[in-house]
Amino acid sequence: MGQRGEVFSTSIKKNDRTYFFNVKENVYGDLYLNIVESKGDAESNKYIRQSVLVYQEDMGEFVREFQKSLDFIKKYSNKK
Repeated sequence: MGQRGEVFSTSIKKNDRTYFFNVKENVYGDLYLNIVESKGDAESNKYIRQSVLVYQEDMGEFVREFQKSLDFIKKYSNKK
């Protein structure tokens, strides 16, 4: 890629939250996923941002465990 910073980005807006999925490149050329939640704070009139970084070498395991969590939620939701 040869560039530093953001190389791909997409987002989802739901109610008062926005989720960003940013693929970035570090100074060594390694790609990583930066997942950001941005939410407005009515009291301070500012945005609260929380972020998780998932590095390329961890993505397979991350996706596998994330899918397990989604499967659990789906199974649990169907029992209600």
